[in-house]
Amino acid sequence: MQQLRAVPCSPPPGRLTEGPVWDDRRQELLWVDIPDGLVHRAALTHEAATPDLVGTSTLRFGSAVGAVQPCASGALLAAVGTSLVRLDPDRPVEAAVELAAPVLPGDGLPRRMNDAAVDPAGRLLVGSMAYDESPGAGSLYRLDGDGLVTLLDSVTISNGLGWSPDGTRLYYADSPTGRVDVFTYDTGTGTLTDRRPFAALDRGVPDGLTVDADGRVWVAVWGGGEVLAFTPDGALHARVEVPAAHVTSCAFAGPDLDVLVITTAKEGLDAAARRAQPLAGSLFTCRPPTRGLPPVPYADH
Repeated sequence: MQQLRAVPCSPPPGRLTEGPVWDDRRQELLWVDIPDGLVHRAALTHEAATPDLVGTSTLRFGSAVGAVQPCASGALLAAVGTSLVRLDPDRPVEAAVELAAPVLPGDGLPRRMNDAAVDPAGRLLVGSMAYDESPGAGSLYRLDGDGLVTLLDSVTISNGLGWSPDGTRLYYADSPTGRVDVFTYDTGTGTLTDRRPFAALDRGVPDGLTVDADGRVWVAVWGGGEVLAFTPDGALHARVEVPAAHVTSCAFAGPDLDVLVITTAKEGLDAAARRAQPLAGSLFTCRPPTRGLPPVPYADH
């Protein structure tokens, strides 16, 4: 098994940094700080051969932002509160246009969108959760030109999403289950079937994930201080040590997609843990001996 170690990047720590994604058109990394409603953009540099991030701009929304994805048009698609909005990254957030919002149950539970990813055909999959993490209060949705469709109900914390290189498998984490599941995915219709367990964790819970060009699944472990990589048959392949307990997500970035960028959180840590983990909330990088899959933008035209 490969043993790797992540190193911190320059951007200051956030509260709950999440959802890193490489924007190939603009050659920059996007990520969010969920509770502060921030979408960050940064250039990837290689000073002294060590990958780093240099911030270029920040978009500030008035409510939680669960995820952001580039669009084929050059716009951005953001999951803000319980809405999905489209915006020009160089214009004020007030100019954002709502594309869709789910009809929520009338149970009074406050909810928000969480992790999101774009499938090989350019559709968006995005999950939701209750702020208090009430069991079964979340869902998984698909957004495409025909609108918003519910794919799964009774989800607690909808998290990591990623597809196999041929697009026929969808990997998915409902974090409190403690495992990553896999579905058979139809890229022609955007439907999923045959849910089954893929990999269970022995500590922490699965958060965000990404898939590399060889089909291995890289899983951020909240509460575990690591990213774990699994082969397509579910065997443990690599472990990336991260000096922050709450590892939230990961993505391959850079022109060659050979840099693994890892997000973390200080949210959920008590004062003593924050003192012991001064880098909690930072972004980290490492260079596994593999590359990521080319990112697919949301097909907004």
